[in-house]
Amino acid sequence: MSNSSSMAQFLLLAFADRRELQLLHFWLFLGISLAALLANGLILSAVACDHHLHTPMGFFLLNLSLTDLGCICTTVPKAMHNSLHNTTTISYMGCAAQLFVLFFFMSVEYFLLIIMCYDRYVAICKPLHYGTLLGSRVCAHMAAAAWATGFLYSLLHTANKFSLPLCQGNALGQFFCEIPHILKLSCSGTYLREIGLLAFSGFPFWGCFVFIVFSHVQIFRAVLRIPSEQGQHKAFSTCLPHLAVVFLFLSTATFAYLKPPSISSPSLDLTLSVLYSVVPPALNPFIYSLRNQELKGALRKMMTMCFWRSNKLHLFFYRTLIV
Repeated sequence: MSNSSSMAQFLLLAFADRRELQLLHFWLFLGISLAALLANGLILSAVACDHHLHTPMGFFLLNLSLTDLGCICTTVPKAMHNSLHNTTTISYMGCAAQLFVLFFFMSVEYFLLIIMCYDRYVAICKPLHYGTLLGSRVCAHMAAAAWATGFLYSLLHTANKFSLPLCQGNALGQFFCEIPHILKLSCSGTYLREIGLLAFSGFPFWGCFVFIVFSHVQIFRAVLRIPSEQGQHKAFSTCLPHLAVVFLFLSTATFAYLKPPSISSPSLDLTLSVLYSVVPPALNPFIYSLRNQELKGALRKMMTMCFWRSNKLHLFFYRTLIV
């Protein structure tokens, strides 16, 4: 028997027992994190440096890239460290911080996806009112509301979960600190109550998903009226991946948090956690950003400028050495 006041650390789930598989997981996560860091770093640089991207969508893409970086950097480095050093421990305060930060960035990301869906709805269905409905002040207020709501939502759940008495040991059974596995360590009298609270607090997320689906239905109806097949194909190829990523994130997260304990298994829990915490942040730069023609043009321009300046600098040093 133990409780939260005396517990010093938690034990995370190891990806594998064999050293070769642990190193394989390390290199796999390293590749995913580097790709996400590079893609989101390029997006942040392009949006910040190119004034043509200082639009509502560019502003929301910048915020989305920040949340993607936050999600990846919260769970993946600790998992890589554990795989590389063959350890599974995380401190009590480190677990609380990881849960808070991850829940914060994931909540903000979901709210941003809703705002971006609204942006596309206004741009396609109400183009004449776009400047009025999505002015710079309105965009700033919506982004601030997303960050503030995510912070409060994360603070509420983290404080609530880590105030529970823990009576079932300290082995989490997950490669990062996740709410369902912390609840499994709580005393039996609080488990069902907290699951009910978690399910109730998830209703706003599904309500927002209904709004996303409704907005996409309106977008598809407007797109089908476009006489150009090329324009229809472009709109569908942009909107459908957005809807698929949102559904993947929400469905896997909901199932991971609310599935019955009878069907829980380490492999299933690990798969679900990767699908909602690692895959969407890694895919978002390619689905939401790098398919954008204006952003791709800004990236090419930025890369060309960097290449030209690099060559000019090399030429300067070469002439200096010759002299």
